[in-house]
Amino acid sequence: MTSIWSRPTPPRRPVLTREAIVAAAIAVADAEGLDAVSIRRVAAELGARAMTLYSYIERKEDLLALMADEIAAEAVAAEPLPADWREALLLLARRERELVRRHPWRVDLVGQRVAVGPNALRHVEQKLAAFDGLGVDRLTAWRFLAVFNDYMTGFVVREATERRVPREQGINDDERAAAAEPYIRELIEGGEYPRLGPMIEQGVQGADDNFERGLNWVLDGMEGHLRSEVGGDTPGR
Repeated sequence: MTSIWSRPTPPRRPVLTREAIVAAAIAVADAEGLDAVSIRRVAAELGARAMTLYSYIERKEDLLALMADEIAAEAVAAEPLPADWREALLLLARRERELVRRHPWRVDLVGQRVAVGPNALRHVEQKLAAFDGLGVDRLTAWRFLAVFNDYMTGFVVREATERRVPREQGINDDERAAAAEPYIRELIEGGEYPRLGPMIEQGVQGADDNFERGLNWVLDGMEGHLRSEVGGDTPGR
């Protein structure tokens, strides 16, 4: 056995940063889901002791808040928003949907008391900015925002939930649909579903069409309200 002084000095582990901890936690959640994230697991990914991470982040709830806010930056548009309020909201909605598709674990935080961070507030601020040219008061703008957010939350939660099982089973959406088709067809051919059956036989549109169409219907409702309030053409268009 060689003496301690003759052995090579082990390389020093780089000093941890909060940013590195959050990035490692997001990588674990993206690969294995939010349940896989823990202080101990993230520490292991970074080659550190769990107690070391507590010097940077006091509890798991804080880590989850930091993770959520970090990915929220992906929904913030770096470029100026389109002048048309509908196009601005469509752009932000598409970015928000893509964020959840990249990080499906985000929907697991819906309903939890996760602290709101600066990136999430920037996203909200951009959505409110889309209403600037409409001449609405703050209360109306807030109500428009609530309707927009309710639609987005409902859609992305449902989509993420539907995509989760196939992903966990290692199959894609087409394979899942093919596996369910014989049973569904048997029920339809039994004649118990005279309205649903013809729809399925004809073929229904996919998630992309549903998302865009539903979102436009929400915006149509806002526009209809504006026309009834101010009359004539909608401001900002």
